[in-house]
Amino acid sequence: MENQFKASLLDKKTVSVTWELVPGRGAREQAQESALYSAEQAEKGGKIHALTITDNPGGNPAMLADYLGQEILKLGIEPLVHFTCKDKNRNQMESQLYALDRSDVRNLLVMTGDYTVSGFKGRPKPVFDLDPTHTLELIADMNRGLSVAGPKGVSQHHPSDFFAGAAVSPFKATEAEQMVQYYKMKKKIASGAQFIVTQLGYDARKFHEVLQFMKLNDLNVPIIGNIYILPYGAARIMNQNQLPGCIVTDKLLKELDQERTSEDKGLSARLLRAAKMYAFMKGMGFDGVHIGGNNIKYEQVEYIIDKGEELSANWRDFIKEFDYPIPDGFYYYEKDEKSGLNSPIPANRKTLPLNAPVGISFRTLRLMHSLIFTPNKALFPMMRSIYKVKKDPRKHSLEHIIKVISNDCKDCGDCALLDLAYLCPMSQCPKNQRNGACGGSYQGWCEVYPNQKQCIYVKAYSRLKKYNEEQQLDSYSIPPANWDLYQTSSWSNFYLGRDHSAAILGIPSLEQESSLKPSQIASKKNAAQ
Repeated sequence: MENQFKASLLDKKTVSVTWELVPGRGAREQAQESALYSAEQAEKGGKIHALTITDNPGGNPAMLADYLGQEILKLGIEPLVHFTCKDKNRNQMESQLYALDRSDVRNLLVMTGDYTVSGFKGRPKPVFDLDPTHTLELIADMNRGLSVAGPKGVSQHHPSDFFAGAAVSPFKATEAEQMVQYYKMKKKIASGAQFIVTQLGYDARKFHEVLQFMKLNDLNVPIIGNIYILPYGAARIMNQNQLPGCIVTDKLLKELDQERTSEDKGLSARLLRAAKMYAFMKGMGFDGVHIGGNNIKYEQVEYIIDKGEELSANWRDFIKEFDYPIPDGFYYYEKDEKSGLNSPIPANRKTLPLNAPVGISFRTLRLMHSLIFTPNKALFPMMRSIYKVKKDPRKHSLEHIIKVISNDCKDCGDCALLDLAYLCPMSQCPKNQRNGACGGSYQGWCEVYPNQKQCIYVKAYSRLKKYNEEQQLDSYSIPPANWDLYQTSSWSNFYLGRDHSAAILGIPSLEQESSLKPSQIASKKNAAQ
């Protein structure tokens, strides 16, 4: 059967519409019955192209989105299942994808996921074994027919038919956190994301900005704008940063506070606001809209669509109503005062101050890197020779003590310090993100430790920008940690070509080196230099 959601999103004449349903905790509770009733109404109404289903939102347990997706598919409408990385390791994720494939649940929105908050007898252990870029690579491989090594050689699976997308937040306050969002979006698309969905916000310039950024960088995949029907209660929670990644400014909160004094408690005002967002998103060139909100009825979603279509011819008239900038917030482009949106001219980021201090320790580490960790230069050949003699990579107590003191090392053995300005994603990022920040940072602070710890990617960007090297965060993807190397010497693994840096820097393993001719070794050395 044709994937109606995919077809609608790729059709330039159609605004693809998805409506978000929340499964809720339980199996036969009111939340599940309400979700299925909404799905029945959406199928009969014929204006919704897919129903998007959340995966343990807020880090709390709920019914598996996959199963509700199967139930919705039986009703004759496409599900768009949120597929997050927080609760499962890579094996379980692969197993889950096989089950989804066999059930013909094809549409996935791949995300990092909210940090785990509650569960049976307390807070559960977060997993974050893969990040969204790794997950999208797995899905892309499955779509080509996954090659699997077995005792009888390599076998190839039947290709799957997933249509997988990813999320981005253009609503960040600081240069560093916004730029790493865009860098990670580029990695997600390179890894196989077939569409992009924005995070939640209400600043028209920011919606316009992400469209311009994608065009500037030739990121030719459909993009969906997020429309959340916003009551005062939810807005207050978002304004206080209690729902990470969702941005509601003081100005917008004040307007909502006034609206709720009306006879209908602000309902008509917030539905009209959502319709105007639909209108300007269609006018700007978004390929679809994602409509969400708590306890929303199908008739209200239908109103937003119909009213949005009616208003879309005059979409520019509504831009001034969505002027909700974060105070002193960063914009990638200069403002066009006439339209209230962005000019095509990028802001001069070189003149902006760093978003995190860069101390002498970073300069010292850069010097050590140039002397010891740069392939085939300075002391690198000597260090490789030393580690060739050391036979047991598990004996690394001195190295481990140094790295625990400097970076709270978790001894993964597949070190990413050299990739991230000497900051460890395994110990300093609660979500262990190796390819960029999650969407939950706020004002540069980590989602899990607001006002206590800066996001490590804000620090990394600032450190690299100090030396005009911030593009390093945009230059290549870092594979997931190889747990075969756990509790072994990361220095030994680096010098002997056993970790992920080998492929990036061209460091041959001992096995590869023994099979090379002298002329080939010389050629590899020249390439590394």
